[in-house]
Amino acid sequence: MLTFFLVSGGSLWLFVEFVLSLLEKMQTQEILRILRLPELGDLGQFFHSLSATTLVSMGALAAILAYWFAHRPKALQPPCNLLMQSEEVEDSGGARRSVIGSGPQLLTHYYDDARTMYQVFRRGLSISGDGPCLGFRKPKQPYQWLSYQEVADRAEFLGSGLLQHNCKACTDQFIGVFAQNRPEWIIAELACYTYSMVVVPLYDTLGPGAIRYIINTADISTVIVDKPQKAVLLLEHVERKETPGLKLIILMDPFEEALKERGQKCGVVIKSMQAMEHFLLSGLWSRESPCSCGNPKGAMLTHGNVVADFSGFLKVTESQWAPTCADVHISYLPLAHMFERMVQSVVYCHGGRVGFFQGDIRLLSDDMKSLCPTIFPVVPRLLNRMYDKIFSQANTPLKRWLLEFAAKRKQAEVRSGIIRNDSIWDELFFNKIQASLGGCVRMIVTGAAPASPTVLGFLRAALGCQVYEGYGQTECTAGCTFTTPGDWTSGHVGAPLPCNHIKLVDVEELNYWACKGEGEICVRGPNVFKGYLKDPDRTKEALDSDGWLHTGDIGKWLPAGTLKVIDRKKHIFKLAQGEYVAPEKIENIYIRSQPVAQIYVHGDSLKAFLVGIVVPDPEVMPSWAQKRGIEGTYADLCTNKDLKKAILEDMVRLGKESGLHSFEQVKAIHIHSDMFSVQNGLLTPTLKAKRPELREYFKKQIEELYSISM
Repeated sequence: MLTFFLVSGGSLWLFVEFVLSLLEKMQTQEILRILRLPELGDLGQFFHSLSATTLVSMGALAAILAYWFAHRPKALQPPCNLLMQSEEVEDSGGARRSVIGSGPQLLTHYYDDARTMYQVFRRGLSISGDGPCLGFRKPKQPYQWLSYQEVADRAEFLGSGLLQHNCKACTDQFIGVFAQNRPEWIIAELACYTYSMVVVPLYDTLGPGAIRYIINTADISTVIVDKPQKAVLLLEHVERKETPGLKLIILMDPFEEALKERGQKCGVVIKSMQAMEHFLLSGLWSRESPCSCGNPKGAMLTHGNVVADFSGFLKVTESQWAPTCADVHISYLPLAHMFERMVQSVVYCHGGRVGFFQGDIRLLSDDMKSLCPTIFPVVPRLLNRMYDKIFSQANTPLKRWLLEFAAKRKQAEVRSGIIRNDSIWDELFFNKIQASLGGCVRMIVTGAAPASPTVLGFLRAALGCQVYEGYGQTECTAGCTFTTPGDWTSGHVGAPLPCNHIKLVDVEELNYWACKGEGEICVRGPNVFKGYLKDPDRTKEALDSDGWLHTGDIGKWLPAGTLKVIDRKKHIFKLAQGEYVAPEKIENIYIRSQPVAQIYVHGDSLKAFLVGIVVPDPEVMPSWAQKRGIEGTYADLCTNKDLKKAILEDMVRLGKESGLHSFEQVKAIHIHSDMFSVQNGLLTPTLKAKRPELREYFKKQIEELYSISM
């Protein structure tokens, strides 16, 4: 019993059980004597009167008490008063700043020798001692690694090759990267940093129209792709004369000679990345001193923006978490998003390693078991999957009760500031969950969309590591708020980062008022972008004359100085996996379905899919239904399940024909018989949908759609 207690890590519950077992072995007379100890005048006589068993038990008890007090888990000390995590900035119109920092000045950098992304990587090269940098693996094989020096050399060779193919070493030179996460992506990015060029990420979910727009807007003449299929897609645009400026495509993977010949016919040079790096043989071009501009994604971000943003993260977490060259990051979130790029920048700055997944999200757990990462960035959708899988395996009432009981015990520790993975509850329930992530994770960061408080609270306990939540958008580099270490409550996105101020401004049309601590979230600081490329009108909408970024999100200040995101000003939102959805665009497609008169598409940042409310056309629907063998009055048809299924299939068909992505398609609909109107408060006088009112009016139906479709 004693041995098990010591191994288990000192559970108070187990300690109490042990004490009770000792008391059971002692005779009642002896217990009474102990309890009357203050009345005894002669302690020596008292101890002589006890049996040997009792003396041994008391000695063991004293030893256990001493051990427990010496080794009991200790709470993390927060870096500030958790009841006041931000404070108002004087003469700022209500703006608030982080209380973490050395003064009122906003943080621009954390290390003097890492003020550009080029310097960030060189710092990591120096710290690591040319240690492993980028890792990749083949199926069922261990990770293979490129060293920091290998990565730096290949980036320099590739950059030199780009210069010899008419690219210029300046911030007006945009290089497209159209690839899945892999080491070559980072080598291409570093090549651009090395020679002051600008990397422009492209990705599949943008759609061909968006890719064409970005290539033309940014005057991109060179695109680096991973697979021949993507090269073919780009060539098709050139052949249709849609992207006349594209002149060079560089492939990471091997390709057929026929692809090169196809490119020649339309004036596009096709080269392998390996061949570009071998241009070193004809003379390495001199390396430029990288300037401060880079990483535009429509939104133009500078090196200073990125450095300021991750410096704010380092400042907030420095009291509890210090990244080192021993840290390992698993890269699976798209590199086209700044959230992933920010996390990687922190790792490179400290000489850590980045291992890439195989490219199949279904194999992510296998990759993590092989890699054993210490840093794991996630999106809420993945957290939801983990949560659902854990509880699906508790397939009896008893197992579920035990799991919930263990989680409550661990959650009580978390609330008191204790983060650990060696309790009795970990040994009995949670170690297998932790092992599925490689067993070494010490920090998880979730972003891209709000996380469910229930899921976040459970996983903070089950995973036994620090779990942080942040909020932001590309226009403020990635994050502008972050969880304060020690504040493991859910339902908010933390306090402002030390690199920016945040204020709330009135949104009259939605009845949000800054004087009540509610309003549109606005951000100002060195992490805020410079504007949209070649789009002054849109830039003016986002950035006001004082440099405040208007996010379009509605926030609310909580008593502790943390921020809660409560609504969206513009009718664009994120799903749980972090993908943006424009519901009005989708509605304009679905309204073309013959039986549909009105449509409201609804999404929730805590859900992974869309649902819809459909009002059928009373004149068209009966005949449309009859053609499909469905009879009845208008009222009867509105409750007919077969008709609802037919309407949904027709809407999805139109969505596919119009190029909607899977996440933009509704997965379930409710048929409503009465039209939206000005009279019932669901339309404006100009007959536009009043989305907040529709959301509230159909709240019950929406909840049912999600519960049925889960």
